[in-house]
Amino acid sequence: MAAQDPRTKFSSEDFPKQEQAVPGLQKELEPKPDCGETSYIGYGRLTNYKMLVTGGDSAIGRAAAIAYAKEGADVAINYLPEEQTDAEEVQEVIEAAGRKAVLIPGDLRNEQFNYDLVEQAYNALGGLDNVTLVAGHQQYRDDLKSFDTASFTQTFETNVYPIFWTVQKALDYLQPGATITTTSSVQGYNPNPILHDYAASKAAIISLTKSLSEELGAKGIRVNCVAPGPFWSPLQISGGQPQSKIPTFGQKEVLGRAGQPVELSGVYVHLAAEESSYTTGQVYGVTGGTQLD
Repeated sequence: MAAQDPRTKFSSEDFPKQEQAVPGLQKELEPKPDCGETSYIGYGRLTNYKMLVTGGDSAIGRAAAIAYAKEGADVAINYLPEEQTDAEEVQEVIEAAGRKAVLIPGDLRNEQFNYDLVEQAYNALGGLDNVTLVAGHQQYRDDLKSFDTASFTQTFETNVYPIFWTVQKALDYLQPGATITTTSSVQGYNPNPILHDYAASKAAIISLTKSLSEELGAKGIRVNCVAPGPFWSPLQISGGQPQSKIPTFGQKEVLGRAGQPVELSGVYVHLAAEESSYTTGQVYGVTGGTQLD
């Protein structure tokens, strides 16, 4: 296949305005994000690996889970109970790829659930080679006075605390050669004032990735981070962006459009695979052109 123009590989047309309650369902999103259900092609780079993905029901987490399976891995995904229909769609794709899918619903804001999640994934998969942390909470506010303690707490309890909890438990099972992949955002570098809490949480994830990599490198465990820009997902239309911004979402980027989750798949696979064996403590930006600085 010849190289494709990245500006036109996916549509740059306006998205229709639409609104869902938190957390939002991919099944009801229009147009549907491309998470690699048919477009991603695997090459056996993760054959027989055992992977745990949080937020694996939709968008970025879904794309990572599907790519892992198509590369030969068995995958456990976590999601909120109300996202069950999306999770079942992912299960079908994973199983169609000939791999095992394990569904583990639950709220990552509950500390004990994080420990249970890792243990269930390990037992169901028969091992654990990678933990990919994607689940996130994002709600915009019009101005600083619109933010409150409850919203900040929910954002950090969803985006940051589970990294501590899942990694602490995963260390009971991860062996040398294993990997941990966190998910930050361009917001961690270039914060938008309507996303004070979200941006701050994503900056914290960058710091955590680097400090964890310093400690765990001595155990032979690599820790890296993916920092996406504007990607089309249920997160955006369930309060992640004002409705007025939905139609032109992503069009201000250098490439002129929002990203599709499948465009992140290769980065997640790369960071979990042997080809990145000398890579740790790094943040990979996939932003459509915005610089991480």
